[in-house]
Amino acid sequence: MATHADPLSALTKPNVGVFTDPAHKLWVSESGPSLEEVKKGDSLKHGEVTVGIKSTGICGSDIHFWHAGRIGPMVVENDHILGHESAGVVLATHPSVNHLKVGDRVAIEPDLICYNCEPCLTGRYNGCLNMRFLSTPPVDGLLRRYVNHPAVWCHKIGNMSFENGALLEPLSVALGGMARAQIALGDPILICGAGPIGLITLICAAAAGAEPIVITDIEQSRLDFAKQLCPRVRGYKVERGVGVEDAAKHIVEAAGGVQPKVALECTGVESSINSAIYSVKFGGKVFVIGVGKPEMSVPFMRLSTQEIDLQFQYRYANTWPRAIRLIESGVVDLEKLVTHRFDLEDAVKAFETAADVSSGAIKVQIQSEVEGAAW
Repeated sequence: MATHADPLSALTKPNVGVFTDPAHKLWVSESGPSLEEVKKGDSLKHGEVTVGIKSTGICGSDIHFWHAGRIGPMVVENDHILGHESAGVVLATHPSVNHLKVGDRVAIEPDLICYNCEPCLTGRYNGCLNMRFLSTPPVDGLLRRYVNHPAVWCHKIGNMSFENGALLEPLSVALGGMARAQIALGDPILICGAGPIGLITLICAAAAGAEPIVITDIEQSRLDFAKQLCPRVRGYKVERGVGVEDAAKHIVEAAGGVQPKVALECTGVESSINSAIYSVKFGGKVFVIGVGKPEMSVPFMRLSTQEIDLQFQYRYANTWPRAIRLIESGVVDLEKLVTHRFDLEDAVKAFETAADVSSGAIKVQIQSEVEGAAW
């Protein structure tokens, strides 16, 4: 049950969520837990807290589930709530929770793991054999006004803005890639894709001292945005119809003739992955962060004869405390990434904006009002 009555008694707005379905519809409608359940606190399970969601970013995977209805084996089969990049305020706590209190500002790590399988027990819980990841079908996501979530996955963010708190999730994706790709001071690197993940990876790579850094995209406007974030980055616009080997040559030229040691591939597009493979040096690495189609063709003999490592990433593990420190200290600054903001009730417009390249959107966030003087 709730541990503090005043904030809950002030709540008047019903819980709503942002839904999609197998017919690719998108709408805002009532969702659980209901306002009555939130006020009573009787929907909380052991170890859970109720969070009033304040800011949620729209991820490319949200767009993909809406438009395509699936990502690989993860298929939208029923009405499904989207969203997994969220921050908010604790409204109620189960009596079993003692490290969070009402009014705490938190960012939500959207994992529900089993704690029993080998990946969980060895600290690589992103590979949990029984993972239930919020917003990945059939598990509903965080694009709601109120959510019940395990307290262990609600990270305190202090006075950090809710916008930055919501950006901790994509920052965690970039940090996971940076750590496993082993980017070091002075490494020449390539970043494929100047979308939100590519841009956050750029910010992290610059902070880590990589040089030179080349970033690619098919949209000049995004390369221009990357230059604003990191003036020393070198952009290469990928022209349609250019072969992957020719694109690789242009990438190396953009780097001043230096072949990248590591390519951080943030698009998941086959041609982009293959261009990265042709661009990196002997003994280099292509580290794929982006998600793509179920099967692809790669230049096997290029990988073989050049001893190029091809690695992949699936989400993240143990990154959130590090991400919080980086934002709090100012080592990384992500505030410019949020280009568009919408109210929860205008979520359909928010998704349309995020999906429209011509809108100039980088990161679109959906924001919700939660009553209460404590926040």
